[in-house]
Amino acid sequence: MKLIVVLVGLALAVVRTVAGSPGLGWYLLAWALFAVAVWLARREPDRRLAVLVVAGGVVMATAGLSAPPSSSTDSFRYAWDGRVQAAGISPYDHPPADPALAGLRDGWLFPSACGARDLWPLPGGGCTRINRPTVPTIYPPVAQGYFLLVHWLSPDGARHKGLQLGGWVMAVVVLLALCRWNVRTAACWAWCPAVPVEAVNNAHVDMLAVLLVVLAMSATRARGALLGAAVAAKLLPAAALPGALSGVLANGADRRRVVRTLVPATLVVALAYLPYALFSRASVVGYLPGYLQEERYGSPADGHRYALLRLVLPDAWAPYAAIALLALIALFVLRHGEPERPWRGALIVTGSLLLLLTPGYSWYALPVVALAAMDGRWEWLGVALAGGVAYVAGPMAATSPATAFYAAAALAVPVGWAVRRRTPAAPALDRLLRPCRPPSRKDHACHPTVRHKS
Repeated sequence: MKLIVVLVGLALAVVRTVAGSPGLGWYLLAWALFAVAVWLARREPDRRLAVLVVAGGVVMATAGLSAPPSSSTDSFRYAWDGRVQAAGISPYDHPPADPALAGLRDGWLFPSACGARDLWPLPGGGCTRINRPTVPTIYPPVAQGYFLLVHWLSPDGARHKGLQLGGWVMAVVVLLALCRWNVRTAACWAWCPAVPVEAVNNAHVDMLAVLLVVLAMSATRARGALLGAAVAAKLLPAAALPGALSGVLANGADRRRVVRTLVPATLVVALAYLPYALFSRASVVGYLPGYLQEERYGSPADGHRYALLRLVLPDAWAPYAAIALLALIALFVLRHGEPERPWRGALIVTGSLLLLLTPGYSWYALPVVALAAMDGRWEWLGVALAGGVAYVAGPMAATSPATAFYAAAALAVPVGWAVRRRTPAAPALDRLLRPCRPPSRKDHACHPTVRHKS
């Protein structure tokens, strides 16, 4: 009964997060209730917990549908890119502000009144809901195909709802896939506030990449192709590739495994880009170089990236230190990772990448949430919370809340590792970790769907 009450409170906190005024209060409350729910779940019987995980996950995702996009305008660009493609025009050729596309504008994305706070001015007058309207799209081709599909399937006047429903469907599909994997660890995805807020309400295309990564980590033969599709949906899943090759250098290079993974991945990325490269007059890279410059990844002294590294290193050293550390982490996974658990290596590299870069966007951590649920590594969930704080709290400095949350998230990872290496005399901690332990055939409680023939 206590768990149900907490889950109801969590759903209400999510609704208030997406429907209320911008701020951290309700979102932090949702995360606190999420932690309490995972703690209480350790005492639930398997069958009852399975119902609560699935039903609770569906309710949480549905809570994200209770309001228009609350804290991000990215989905407006998605809708525009889908509309432009449906008109037979490459989204890489023209920015939304281009007068050549004026015939595609409507009152939803280009309102006549320009007094709202979330509107962007157009050079020739007027305004739009689309952020950065003077630059071409940044999104890769598989994402563009998704935008076009949603445009085709959405009725006239659907506005943002088709993209939100797409996020809802993908979030629930990932939930069901994780429940088949391990219903107890699936709670780490089902009840996580980042899922309804970023995957559903803000309808970020990162959810498509998450779905493809989860399918890739669950597959064997098609893993490389699925990872290639994930990279061509959002570039960040490239960090999962070392995980797919976990342990490949353990006893010398396993060339056949490398070829089976990297060749299909490369072919899928190339084939996805090919039609856009052939029919676009401009570069299919789009606004990516401008975005990296805007975010100051190359000049950290002028921005807010590498916040943790800059606490101990000169600003100019931070990018090089991040590259070196990430290379060492990837090499560790390639040499010492477990081939039968590729999701663990993917989690380590992806989570470490975000801790090193400290991005100010919480939806970047959605793959970390899914991989943490696959591997039962609850300690990585703090990366998603830190990203949310960074996005809402604004620029990061040494004394900012965002930097403190990222530091706490980084500290939680070795703490979680140390707890797992504890002596057996800690039954309370064992019960705490039980909802999020990696799958094991010896642990029947974590596999309620497994049936053994007599």
